[in-house]
Amino acid sequence: MHEAAKLGNSDILMLLLRNGGRVNQKDITGATPLAVAAEHGHFHIIEILVNCGSKVNSQACNGESVLLDAAGSGNSACIKFLLDNGANPNLHSATGHLPIHKAAYAGNYDALKILIPLTYKKAIKEAGQSPVHSAAEGGHSRCLKLLLACGFDVNYRMNTRNSENYRDMRRSALYFAGPARGRGQDRPGPLSSLLVAVRSGRYEIVKLLLAAKADVNCYFNVVSDTVFPTALQYCLKDEMMMRLLLNNGYKAETCFQCDHDSEPCEFCEFMSLCCIAHLSGRVVLTLLDYVKHVQICSTLRLILEKQKEWPEICHTLRSPRSLKHLCRLEIRTRLTLKRLNNPEITSMFPPRLKSFILYQELDLYSRDPQNNLILLDCVRILLDYVRILLDNGIKRQNLSPKAPLQDN
Repeated sequence: MHEAAKLGNSDILMLLLRNGGRVNQKDITGATPLAVAAEHGHFHIIEILVNCGSKVNSQACNGESVLLDAAGSGNSACIKFLLDNGANPNLHSATGHLPIHKAAYAGNYDALKILIPLTYKKAIKEAGQSPVHSAAEGGHSRCLKLLLACGFDVNYRMNTRNSENYRDMRRSALYFAGPARGRGQDRPGPLSSLLVAVRSGRYEIVKLLLAAKADVNCYFNVVSDTVFPTALQYCLKDEMMMRLLLNNGYKAETCFQCDHDSEPCEFCEFMSLCCIAHLSGRVVLTLLDYVKHVQICSTLRLILEKQKEWPEICHTLRSPRSLKHLCRLEIRTRLTLKRLNNPEITSMFPPRLKSFILYQELDLYSRDPQNNLILLDCVRILLDYVRILLDNGIKRQNLSPKAPLQDN
């Protein structure tokens, strides 16, 4: 039964049903044939099984419902049929996920449109995770735009249970930061959708979230409680992502506020970890583009002196910052982050001033050639079209009868 449902073979399925096949028989994972058919998007199989009495709200051992499986497949016809036959869109899985989360993560836009008005806010609150998180982690900008347009909170935080699932098991810098001190270990901070997107390296999603006023200076202290906002920890190797955050108001100055007495982990202590110390030169050099004159502590200095970027860092620290640089920082401070991220306000500035204030010359993502491939393709098509027109024009000119010479 399960194999026939997986393959979408209605003839075999009907043969099995006529010979005593049970529509609600579960396999080792607790899934029914209906769940398998829903997972693979076989509408005709779902229709047969439901008409033969299959339970539309059955759940597997992991709590995943038939509708959740259908949401993952993206077949809107299957989803509508299940809903019309009593499927509950507010059944949680064991991990707290709803069908709306599965649709957002998989990027199934049509399925998401169906599920948004049917999913209770209470069910999402009990899930402890917004579908905005799911769309951000899946990297689906279209689904994210839909969710934001429908009023979902861009700064919604995961509950503690789900945040715990985002401990960095790849043994990266966040993992090696060691046991958190004070409040960080006992009471983990909730995870925002922005951090999910940064962690996944989703540039376009990060830009969308920032444009929707996501908090770039949020904290996530599940593993380490730091003085500086968490997002930097997820992009130490990614200058493009780092500058995207810094250009949008990340507080770079917090990385140089060291008193060595506070409980939260300071930047110098964090960068002294052997697994990331080699990145310190490039990271600090990038941060210096976004701060006034700063002093580095002895701990950070010892790390930086071993890096190839040290001479350049040393020159920047010893030299007076340019008036242009200081003016930009002062303007950004006086405008505040809220106004900087308001297009209605920034649109009033002359283009060159706007570009200067928003650090557009340091926006590596916008300058990345890969992000202009569509534009380049359009230009190539246009050039090819022009060549064809020119070639046809030359051919017509060669084929047309020559005008007779007139006698003088």
